[in-house]
Amino acid sequence: MTESDVRALALAGESETVEFKRSTGQLSRGGESLCAFLNARGGQVLFGVGPDSQATGQSVSDATMQDVAQVIRRFEPPAPVEIERVPLSSGQEILVLRASDNWEAMPFTYDGRAYHRIGTTTSVMPQETYQRLLLERAHARQRWENLPSRLEIEDLDTAEIEHTRQGAIAAGRLDPLVSGAVADFLERLGLRANGRILNAAVVVFGRRFLPDYPQCQLRLARFRGLDKTEFNDQRQVHGHALQLMSEAMDFLSRHLPLAGRIEPRVFERVDEPLFPPVALREALVNAFCHRDYSHGGGAVSVAVYDDRLEIWSDGTLPFGLRPEDLKRDHLSRPRNPLIAEVFYRRGLVERWGRGTQRLVDLCVRAGHPEPEFLEQAGAVCVRFLPSGYIAPYRVAHDLTQRQRKLLQALAGSLARPFGELRAEVAPETPERTLRDDLAHLKRLGLINSRGMGRGAVWFLKRPNEAE
Repeated sequence: MTESDVRALALAGESETVEFKRSTGQLSRGGESLCAFLNARGGQVLFGVGPDSQATGQSVSDATMQDVAQVIRRFEPPAPVEIERVPLSSGQEILVLRASDNWEAMPFTYDGRAYHRIGTTTSVMPQETYQRLLLERAHARQRWENLPSRLEIEDLDTAEIEHTRQGAIAAGRLDPLVSGAVADFLERLGLRANGRILNAAVVVFGRRFLPDYPQCQLRLARFRGLDKTEFNDQRQVHGHALQLMSEAMDFLSRHLPLAGRIEPRVFERVDEPLFPPVALREALVNAFCHRDYSHGGGAVSVAVYDDRLEIWSDGTLPFGLRPEDLKRDHLSRPRNPLIAEVFYRRGLVERWGRGTQRLVDLCVRAGHPEPEFLEQAGAVCVRFLPSGYIAPYRVAHDLTQRQRKLLQALAGSLARPFGELRAEVAPETPERTLRDDLAHLKRLGLINSRGMGRGAVWFLKRPNEAE
């Protein structure tokens, strides 16, 4: 950090992650704020900046640094606090104490008390919050994912491991000089310890799952209608998490309709997926990273209905997190940080808990309602709601199977004449009956027509399209 960096930070003012102290005479109060930062997303205390945001600095001696070291030793457990001295042109210095986030070690205490941060205020943490964080820490140290596996390196997909290493290098999330040896790379990611691969390694790189790892499963279904009574396609797949995510995206590309539009300058049709693929990917990554793998019968489930898409994963939200929190700023606390680290290295996920907010933003920008987040019966769901009917649009009336087929036939083209539709959808149906079906769909505002008589063509009416 340079003097100009410090002055810019001072001008921005204090925040949830930044606090100013005029001098190290306030070192003890600064320690309380560092404790609060450690119990959240991290932060920094700048000594030598007054409450008026003037970076005047102070004299920093050996005795000062000894006092700082003494303060750092008063954290329990030992805290990851960095110390930086920033020289000013006046000859004084700004002393920066920077606390990194480390949710697995929370809660931290300072002088035997835990602190938290609300806005720009540091205060003693409520006992209920402190007890909850203690439970989270116990879980972090005894997770299913960091238990040793009975399998060996030979049971892993070494090609996928190398692909991950190269992807991490390309994403700038791995030093290119890191050894390409499988064992070394697994240890670098924390997936191998004491000569044994961990359960997390099997989840992300495994090749053999039955009978030991039945939970490495993906359930896929395209239901007919609005419930699970009938389905058009249903399958179950076992594989490692990266492979299952690819399978899920392929399934969705087959079963979600395309929305067509005309590119004005080139007069060509452009087909776009119903939901933004990046939003779907975010939801799937969250499902694989946050699910509870300790249940042998668990899985990630993808269900496409006529009026919605649901992605379910077994396991509850991390301690203290509620479904409504996923639509606003929240800490990123994956249930399986080792598994999440692999997705992060591949460039498929960020660290700061923005994934759920991002998928909400993407869906709204695409013209859809905000996705819903649910927690029911020990499982978490993301429900995507389209602006219209998936097969192809939602209406307040029940449609016959023939009428649904007409909509599906029109969903994949610009406009089609009656004879072509009849030949594809219902060649044995009387012409008058099929024309009545088309008229009914037009009254519902789902389709429209252009032209008269035998020269008329029918086409899908997009949501919010003017008459």
